[in-house]
Amino acid sequence: MSSFNSDQYRVDGTQKFEIKKAKTRSKDIYENKEEYETMLEDSAKELDELQSMMYAHNRYGLLVIFQAMDAAGKDGTIKHVLSGVNPVGVKIHSFKRPTDTELGHDFLWRTNQVLPHRGTITIFNRSYYEEVLVVKVDPSIIKNSQRLPVELTADMDKLWKNRYSDIKNLEKYLYRNGIRVIKFFLNVSKEEQAERLIERIEDPSKNWKFEEQDVKVREQWDEYMKAYEDCINATSSKKAPWYVVPADDKKNLRLTVGKIIVEELKKMDMNYPDSGPERTAELHHFIDVINNQNTK
Repeated sequence: MSSFNSDQYRVDGTQKFEIKKAKTRSKDIYENKEEYETMLEDSAKELDELQSMMYAHNRYGLLVIFQAMDAAGKDGTIKHVLSGVNPVGVKIHSFKRPTDTELGHDFLWRTNQVLPHRGTITIFNRSYYEEVLVVKVDPSIIKNSQRLPVELTADMDKLWKNRYSDIKNLEKYLYRNGIRVIKFFLNVSKEEQAERLIERIEDPSKNWKFEEQDVKVREQWDEYMKAYEDCINATSSKKAPWYVVPADDKKNLRLTVGKIIVEELKKMDMNYPDSGPERTAELHHFIDVINNQNTK
């Protein structure tokens, strides 16, 4: 098994990120299928224990954002990494195309409604970053759907710069309120994505996942890669880093994401509430009460 070092995937603004240098495949961190399943189970158990402590501590929250091209493995990664975690402490939100109601508000409004509560982990499957990715590649969305004043769309470069700034300020604000933010870009290669899309077409059980729009988006692959590069460089920080994780191998991807989330939780200064001597004595009294109830 290869040693694991999350720093190789971390982008925190200290160096410029170049997407052409980012790997889509890495060395296996598992030896075989059996070890993979054991590692995934152990990771899920550790994640559940840390989340339970965070829930009891009730001071921190964690926002985990997943962004990627179609078929990169977002759904499967979220499902497998969180498979053993108590659902009471985890919320998952998937963001599709904005509704008319959502378009009637600022671009952060719909995601701000479901930010994590203290003691919980919230997963965003896509997020407010769509507003500087999909919308940037197709800026007609701004002018045709988002109902912004004309003077705000006159200089599109300024608009994107302002949106990056708004996002970065939001994440700084969350950190200052005890909500940690980590962001994953699942970096799948164009070739691997093609295989997965074709599999969706050929496998009747996966047809529902396929959309014709996926093929149209592939024609803009280079534009999307540039949008991701710009976005990651503009919004990465030490307090809210991006992790650019190779996604061509789903097993490595899942293990890597799980380990990074566990690492983030371990950085939090958390503990179970201390009962104190008086409360401990009071709790022990209830042991006698409960035992006496059995005799009635």
